[in-house]
Amino acid sequence: MVKRTAKRAPRRTDGLSREVIVQAATDLLDEGGESALTLRALTLRLRTGYGAIYHHVTDKNDLLAAAADDVIARVLAGAVVAADPREALRGVALGLFDAIDAHPWVGAELSRQPWRPALLDFYESVGRLLHALAVPERARFDAAGALVNYVLGVAAQNAARPGRGPDRDAAQETGRADFLAGVAEQWSELDPGRYPFVHEAATRLREHDDRDQFLAGVDIFLAGIASLTVSPFERRVDHEADPP
Repeated sequence: MVKRTAKRAPRRTDGLSREVIVQAATDLLDEGGESALTLRALTLRLRTGYGAIYHHVTDKNDLLAAAADDVIARVLAGAVVAADPREALRGVALGLFDAIDAHPWVGAELSRQPWRPALLDFYESVGRLLHALAVPERARFDAAGALVNYVLGVAAQNAARPGRGPDRDAAQETGRADFLAGVAEQWSELDPGRYPFVHEAATRLREHDDRDQFLAGVDIFLAGIASLTVSPFERRVDHEADPP
């Protein structure tokens, strides 16, 4: 009796780098979430063996962290450098929101490891832009934390809903619209005497866009920090007190 051996996929002949592995991991995460990222799936995707992968990464957690770092680093690298720090802040905030919307797994990973280098770079860029907006040092820590937490919180909540991310299709978008319409219908039936705002907001809920609402929140934040700005003299003293 002749034994049949399973055909093996041909091994890759080009070099395998950490960058190539991280990109393949990102693709798997985008396609199926964290459960789709396994070392076996990665070896099949890259047409290589376990040893070649372990030569560049430690384990799945290392891969997840590296993939999240790569996504955030691309946000910062692709951010348009605006002369107006307000517009620059708006741009980096929206860039991170869009990145987490496109890669929903990133939000969960960043919440587990908020000390990741790329997120620290994002935090640093926010702090520098707040400095450029003349927010005094005593308020800069709270202002930076408020904005970063807002961006990460709203983006992660938005990305966690079914049908978000690169795999969403027209049917899922329709499902979201139907869901919002159902909630709006319930709100519109509430007693306007007890819930005047909620009753009035029902129409806006049905029609609102998540991205536009996120930007509105950033604009509210920017309007609020305007009250924290200091005079040119105080700005000069504050700048001279900063370490070189």
